[in-house]
Amino acid sequence: MNPPCGRCKKPVYPTEKINCLDKYWHKGCFSCEVCKMALSMNNYKGFEKKPYCSMHYPKTSFTIVTDTPENLRLKQQTMLNSQALYKEDFEKNKGRGFSVVVDTPEMQRLKKTQDQISNIKYHEDFEKSKIRSDAPPPENRQDQPSPPETLRQPAEHLRPAAVAPSSGGKRYQALYSYAAAEADEVSLLEGDLILDVEPIDEGWMFGCNQRTGQRGMLPANYVRPV
Repeated sequence: MNPPCGRCKKPVYPTEKINCLDKYWHKGCFSCEVCKMALSMNNYKGFEKKPYCSMHYPKTSFTIVTDTPENLRLKQQTMLNSQALYKEDFEKNKGRGFSVVVDTPEMQRLKKTQDQISNIKYHEDFEKSKIRSDAPPPENRQDQPSPPETLRQPAEHLRPAAVAPSSGGKRYQALYSYAAAEADEVSLLEGDLILDVEPIDEGWMFGCNQRTGQRGMLPANYVRPV
């Protein structure tokens, strides 16, 4: 049985048959869809299984990338290459005993936060140990008379009072950030410049934060001289 023509739908005989665009055509029917110009196998352009001449070939505004067998093969090859590179890097670092951690901005921020938490914890433990060392032994408290009411002070007042020293002190720079716990203390940010610094005792200093203009007590182990 002879197949139908792609345009006129009439049977196409072998002597006049053109096989193109998955259809069979009469030689006279194989023409442009727009201008009806007769086409041949050498000058036609196919679009959606229809023949067009060069002048009336539909123009598309974008290119559609389909999952052709070639594109799928290239995609699979790229994935295999990536897995091979990952495995190679893993084998190189396997014998070193540690994992390679990229020093990204997020990792730097987490590291800085952990350092600040460690410094605050150290400061709290230092103050607690200082209070415990200044207190008398428990067994001796019952034998000693109670001090006068005017001399009694709570434990947190063992720190020296914030008395402003004379100007002309040294300049210090904050190594870590510090949040003031009392009204007479100075809050610090890492890198702040402290002016007119004078030591009060072994663990505290008095100075002026150049950034905020605030004057008061600050922990000595949070700053360094400049």
